[in-house]
Parts: sequence; structure tokens; C-alpha cells
Amino acid sequence: MRRGLHALTDSDYQAASYCLHFDSEVAFLSESFRSVMFRVMCEPRKNQASISALTLTALVPFITAGDPDLATTAKALKILDACGADVIELGVPYSDPLADGPVIQASATRALAKGTTFEDVISMVKEVIPELSCPVSLFTYYNPILKRGIPNFMTIVKEAGLRGLVVPDVPLEETDILRSEAAKNNLELVLLTTPTTPNERMEKIAQASEGFIYLVSTVGVTGTRANVSGKVQTLLQDIKKVTEKPVAVGFGVSTAEHVKQIADWGADGVIVGSAMVKLLGESASPEEGLKKLEELAKNLKAALA
Repeated sequence: MRRGLHALTDSDYQAASYCLHFDSEVAFLSESFRSVMFRVMCEPRKNQASISALTLTALVPFITAGDPDLATTAKALKILDACGADVIELGVPYSDPLADGPVIQASATRALAKGTTFEDVISMVKEVIPELSCPVSLFTYYNPILKRGIPNFMTIVKEAGLRGLVVPDVPLEETDILRSEAAKNNLELVLLTTPTTPNERMEKIAQASEGFIYLVSTVGVTGTRANVSGKVQTLLQDIKKVTEKPVAVGFGVSTAEHVKQIADWGADGVIVGSAMVKLLGESASPEEGLKKLEELAKNLKAALA
């Protein structure tokens, strides 16, 4: 039996390349957020004509809240929405982001250094979400949830207008309370599967996942990579043999070529994080970062057309 992440030593963590844990990462999604995953795959986006079959692949960008500042984050959310993002994943900066590679880790460090808090993020989100046509999900580690109490945290997230909650450091076997509170709030549970997930476990994950299935494309943490492993195609085929639910691919996805390849392999969604985070956080100015972000988002969306 696998140990929960909190029981692993540093050497265990490194030896496992972290990916052994990711098949139990969870995201809690409301009905409307789940619907957007199907909107591109099975239904239209609000400003799109209806489509009758699976013709498009959803674009799911990730950015870190507060990097370079929350005002820029708010503008970035609006830009991504205008560029056709189907769902946006917003990361809450955390001091020990074990699931993330160096780009997102550095981004979280910069945001925290500027004093960004969870409450600040929620306040910004409440103001921005009414202006967006796509839903926003929150990526947060477990400690901030425990600090506020699980029921209270769920209420805060729901009242902010957020549609999803991703928790990367809680294994499936230890999610009972989270799942219970999610059900009370009409939230759906999405599970992740990875290249190292045994087929039997992958099938159980596919059966249990209620919104969509998050396929981690590579062993390790988040970060840009030169190529997407061809194994993703086989993994997609394996998952689709046991479920009709949408499958979104993330980790190491950063270019238009990547998203087109993954879409051609049959993915229903692509999640792009580090490439966008790097543009926003490492550009010479917020304005330059936003301009580059818009260009990348448009290129990615065009590749999925």
C-alpha cells in the first residue's frame, strides 16, 4: 500500500520522481465547470455555435496568482478568457509546492515575497470572475485548506465564484473528508492518472472520476519539455477503452506543436502551465508579459482549431 505524501521522506520523494503520487491528485469541480469541459468536447462555448460531435479540444491554461502582482493576474485572466480559454487554472502561491517544477516554484516564491495571501487571491477572483465567460479553478496545496477548515474552505471557494479546486498533495486513500464536503457542495471529484499508474488502478480512477480525467503526460513535476512522450497516445487509448469521459493532458505541454499533437492523439483537453507562468513572471514588465501571454494563448488556441 502506498504511503500518503506526508509520510514520504525526501529520499523517498526523489526516488519516486513524485509521479507515483499523482494518480491520486484530485480536483473538485462544480457542475458548471464540468460542463465547460464538455462544452468544447460535446457542447458549445457560450459564444460559439452548437456542435454535434467531439470536434475541438479544450484549452486549459494555468497561471500563478500574484506573479508579478495581483493586478496583472486579473488582467491575465481576462486576456486568457478573451483568447478562448475554456477553463483557467489559477495557482495559489505556496511555500512548498512539491508538485511543481522550477518555473512555477519560482513564480510562487515571487508572489509570496510580495505578500500575496489566499485572502488576497479570493478577493481578486470575486471581482474578476463576473467578467469572464469561462470558469476558473483553484490550484492549492492541502495546508491552506486545513488551516481554514475543510467545510469553511469549500464555502469560500464556492462563494468566490470558482468552479474547481485542485489539491495535489492528498492521495486518493486520504480524501474521504474532502470528498464528503465536496458532495455537500455539489462538487465533482476529478482524479489523475500517470504513465506509472497500473492499468487496473487507471481503470478504477477512470470509473471514479466524475468530471474529466487528468492524464499526467510524464514522470516528474511540472515544467516545459522539448517533446511530449509518444506514450501519451497509448495512455489515451488505454483510458478511452474503459471510459467515455473526457481526458485532459497536462505536464510538459508548452507549445502549439505540443497541443496539436496531443489533440491529434485524441485528448479532449490540454493543460498548459509553466510556459505561461514564465512569460508573466520573467518578462521585463507586466505589460510585456501580458502581451507575450496573449500571443501564446492565441497560438495555442489556433493550433486546436
